[in-house]
Amino acid sequence: MRQIAALPYRKTGPELNAPIEVLLVTSRGTGRWVLPKGNRMKGVVNHAAAELEALEEGGVVGSICPAPLGSYQYRKQLNSGASLQVEVVVFPLAVTQELDSWKEEAQRTRRWFSLREAAENVAEPGLRDLMRGFSPADFTAAASGLPLPGGFRSVREGFRMFHWFQALLPRQGQFFDLFEAHAQTVTAGGDALSRLFQGGAGMAQHVKEIVEREEEADTITREVLVSVRKTFLTPFDRGAIISLIGAMDDAIDQMQQTAGAIDLYDVREFTQEMRDMTAIIVDASRLIAEALPMLRDIHGNAARLHELTERLVRMEGQADDIHAKGLKNAFKQFGKTDTMRFIVEREIYSHLEKVVDKFEDVANEIDGLVIDHA
Repeated sequence: MRQIAALPYRKTGPELNAPIEVLLVTSRGTGRWVLPKGNRMKGVVNHAAAELEALEEGGVVGSICPAPLGSYQYRKQLNSGASLQVEVVVFPLAVTQELDSWKEEAQRTRRWFSLREAAENVAEPGLRDLMRGFSPADFTAAASGLPLPGGFRSVREGFRMFHWFQALLPRQGQFFDLFEAHAQTVTAGGDALSRLFQGGAGMAQHVKEIVEREEEADTITREVLVSVRKTFLTPFDRGAIISLIGAMDDAIDQMQQTAGAIDLYDVREFTQEMRDMTAIIVDASRLIAEALPMLRDIHGNAARLHELTERLVRMEGQADDIHAKGLKNAFKQFGKTDTMRFIVEREIYSHLEKVVDKFEDVANEIDGLVIDHA
């Protein structure tokens, strides 16, 4: 048997490395804590079915990434007495709204847990492993008793190793801080883009936020370029620093261009494929946000960095498939009857594809740093 599940998550603050919380619900039979899950639905793609389960069982709405985190197995006790093996495919859901009332509120309890607490409360070992892989830093910090990192300011305050490292190489400038600050704008921009593609009354505000985030990113990029020229000793090759910050800046530039096209053409309705691509962008920005602080200890984090970049590359391939499907559907529906609408949708798809492509470029830059320095 195969089932699908959503992993509804949210950050506890705006900082780059703010701890993650996961929403669990109680099962109707045993009352134990589980992810919102269910059987696959005929005629509905798996991630969309998982999104519906999260809405009905947990009353949450957001962007669900079409690329699964992985899967786990458990045994399901049937009414006949048989115990069958079930494989559950899990999709990350970045929650943007928590409803006050939902379909199964009378049948289930929902609760937000820290990622570590959620892993301790679920019964399936495979699911615990998936949660650990979702954000290993949350488990490491909790186990060590250190405060979780919360952006570049709290990193300096909370980790003595970083103080020591910066003191040892005082001429390195603040490149790590700037990388992480830029990643924070990219993450915020991705979240705003996702909310924009959900439509509704606040679309103009989401467009404005994306523009502001892009301007913040440009300021950080200029500071990096100035620092590269002024700093005697840099943590990585100057060309690698410029390429990395350039790829990151290209990603949020493409987000701004996507939002600009939507505003220009006054687009109010979006296809499922468009929303799927924005969900990939949200998850890609989450992975970048995890990866950038790891560059401070690139040797110690080499294995995890490789895992993250490998996933980013796979997600880019999946986004290409979604892009092709959406473009084909748009041509079939509007190519001969509403040419202007087809042109507009094609442009939006093109911008979204370029955003994901830029995230792959960031992944490749990080991979190159790992190869050169780890």
